[in-house]
Amino acid sequence: MSQYIPTELGTRNIRRLLFQYAVPAIIAMTAASLYNIVDSIFIGHIGSDGSWGNSDGMAISGLALTFPLMNISIALGAMVGVGASTVISVRLGQKDYETAQHVLGNTVILNIVLGTIFMIACLLFLDPILALFGASEATLPYARDYMTVILLGNVISHSYFGLNAVLRAAGHPEKAMYCTILTVVVNAILDPLFIFNSQFTIHNSQVSLGFGWGIKGAATATILSQLISLIWQFKLLSNKNEMLHLHRGIYGLRPRIIRQIIAVGMSPFLMNLCACLVVLIINKSMKQYGGDTAIAAYGIVNRIVFLFIMMVMGLNQGMQPIVGYNWGARQNDRVWQTLRLTILCAEVVVITGFIMGEFFPNTLTHLFTDNQPIIAMADRGFRIDVMIFPLVGIQMVIGNFFQSIGHAGKSIFQSITRQMLFLIPGLILLPPHFGLDGVWLAIPLSDLLSFFVSIGMLWWLINKVNHGKTHRSVE
Repeated sequence: MSQYIPTELGTRNIRRLLFQYAVPAIIAMTAASLYNIVDSIFIGHIGSDGSWGNSDGMAISGLALTFPLMNISIALGAMVGVGASTVISVRLGQKDYETAQHVLGNTVILNIVLGTIFMIACLLFLDPILALFGASEATLPYARDYMTVILLGNVISHSYFGLNAVLRAAGHPEKAMYCTILTVVVNAILDPLFIFNSQFTIHNSQVSLGFGWGIKGAATATILSQLISLIWQFKLLSNKNEMLHLHRGIYGLRPRIIRQIIAVGMSPFLMNLCACLVVLIINKSMKQYGGDTAIAAYGIVNRIVFLFIMMVMGLNQGMQPIVGYNWGARQNDRVWQTLRLTILCAEVVVITGFIMGEFFPNTLTHLFTDNQPIIAMADRGFRIDVMIFPLVGIQMVIGNFFQSIGHAGKSIFQSITRQMLFLIPGLILLPPHFGLDGVWLAIPLSDLLSFFVSIGMLWWLINKVNHGKTHRSVE
């Protein structure tokens, strides 16, 4: 039986490797962001009567209110998916193929267990949670309808994202990309079909097209599209000719493996958990200084900015198996070369986002709604949000670099400093002096301070490596 082992990670040209691994990941992450954007565009145009157009903005405001809860769900999924993919990459670099197999099996079970617990806990207290996140009487019904469906499919979402990360770590970034693209295409087809109910006259007869489920339809389309891709992932990972494949004997939970997955995955978990707290504070501040209209504007800007962030995350995902493998194999030159090249590519992405936000914000914001007050507020917020965007790419790559080499503590520290030590105090201190602009200004200020922390941490690590004072095992 032939078994594929990605040893090319330690020998092939770095530029070609990064291109091979990062381009599919970028396409996949961009596609993932695009299907969130597609959801927002359709939801943003839901009128008060459920038809397309003449939106009062309450539907997209309700969607924005679900972001904190979605971030918590993503945090749990990222903890398992990113943690497992990093441990797999390091173990493959160390030629420990048996452990890598068991990591795959434990990933499947952890996603099911955590996804189920989260679903039950949130459904029991959904209304109070959404009220805590800033929902009003006008926006709560939209937020509740959307999250109820999303939570019922939570195990599907966790498993889909987790197994996609494993596919990339196992040396199949193209297959992970195809799974994500499939999700986007199916979601884009199902969204208008499930959300709207359009009436047509054909030969003097009224014909209805669509189910007219509104915001529930958008959530249903999301879960069904992920389910279709998840079925395909299970098929891909059942190939017995692959080094990593699903089979009996790998599903028993092993405490040591679980600890390693959680230790490495704790950084993205805390980052997303902090993001939940941050968005909660932002939503409340937006509501205080600009009402539901400001929450809708933030929801739009967040979706747009997240598109560029996801592209950088795609680059980071492409970097992760290369850095993880070569770190485990003690090939330092290849590690630093990969880091430098990833930073350069990330800068191209974030500078593009900076130019779009500063000079052409209306080109993007008006796609989400025809409500002029929301558009005007989103345009101004977009410009402020991306003020120092060129530094964000460097900060993100460095944070992911620590995660990729298994130094979970350093990655966690970086995540916490940006969210808890810089952003939250900014959200508390700036709005009383600058009003709504102060809410927006807190974001670039925290990014600037976090950039300096990241540079300092990288300089410290390079000195340790040069003096032979660091280790190669997963922390």
